[in-house]
Amino acid sequence: MDNIGLVRALHDLWNTGDLEMYDQICAPDFVAHWPASAVEPTRRGVEGVRFSVNRVRTAFPDWHESIVDIFGSGDRVASRYVSTGTHLGAFGPLQPTGKRVEIDEMSIFRCANGRIVEQWCLFDEVSRLRQLGVKE
Repeated sequence: MDNIGLVRALHDLWNTGDLEMYDQICAPDFVAHWPASAVEPTRRGVEGVRFSVNRVRTAFPDWHESIVDIFGSGDRVASRYVSTGTHLGAFGPLQPTGKRVEIDEMSIFRCANGRIVEQWCLFDEVSRLRQLGVKE
């Protein structure tokens, strides 16, 4: 699988919640860097991915990431995507609202030896909170 294919596969892992795909996509020492406002800004390995995917998919069981743009150069791939989901489970202190969210996200990935080894992700947290009724 080429680097762009790896990133597409990681988006599919988020869409399905199928963590069995992890070993085929990410390196054992994978590191994800999230914004400083995140519950855990740095997430490592399969446990970090499991934490992230389970946390989001528990709160938004229909979570889906739709790729808008994806391109790569050398060992880097950039992806711009729109994530959607319906808030049906607890998300941190937020109890389910039943509201649907749509969040713009961008990530840059670094790949090596046929696996994703690092991700830097930015997303519109303020928009998500507003859509859930937390901020005006």
